[in-house]
Amino acid sequence: MFWGVKMDLKKKVSLAVVKRLPRYYRYLADLLKMDIKRISSQELSSRMGITASQIRQDLNCFGGFGQQGYGYNVEYLFNEIGNILGMNNNYQAIIIGAGNMGRALANYTNFEKRGFKIIGIFDIDTNLIGTDIRDIPIRHLDELESFISKNYVDIAMLAVPFEQTPAVAERVAKLGVKGLWNYSPMDLKLPYDVIIENVHLSDGLMVLGYKLNEKFDFNRENSNKGNED
Repeated sequence: MFWGVKMDLKKKVSLAVVKRLPRYYRYLADLLKMDIKRISSQELSSRMGITASQIRQDLNCFGGFGQQGYGYNVEYLFNEIGNILGMNNNYQAIIIGAGNMGRALANYTNFEKRGFKIIGIFDIDTNLIGTDIRDIPIRHLDELESFISKNYVDIAMLAVPFEQTPAVAERVAKLGVKGLWNYSPMDLKLPYDVIIENVHLSDGLMVLGYKLNEKFDFNRENSNKGNED
């Protein structure tokens, strides 16, 4: 095997590199669907809009997976990045909050394909308790402690109102759940041995707004669009 030495995964890798790994994983998945067996860093660069040098630097953080003159074996690189991202760990997750966001998360079937299985959904709305989302029953939040005592839960996806987030997060962390995926508008922090990933959907939309504002003229006052004759 000529793919390089695998690195110690305890080694510190910059967050910027880690955040690019899922993107590599997605593009490699697309290449596999197109039955592309190997690809050079230059070819991957043209597809992803990342410099070839950056791609090589990123992958070298994990030992390097290519060979000069050959490039990367797509399937091998796809599987190795999946291993680095923990795709084979079969993480078990719960969703707390079965409103619009919680239901959207529960209905997103790609989580299972990426190694994250949703095994429980919780809410306090009595109109929702006992109903199912994709054959997963919605339980009352009062059942949380009992459920976690009987099931391995690695991740809690929080889709609860802003004011309820700190209390719910602390409750889950105290029960030993080590990963929190927080969809509330706050940047959550806890004094526990728990990893938190805060997700702010509006951030991406505002970045898009900035790019539109920079590239195009959005002076509504000088536009007749939408005005009556």
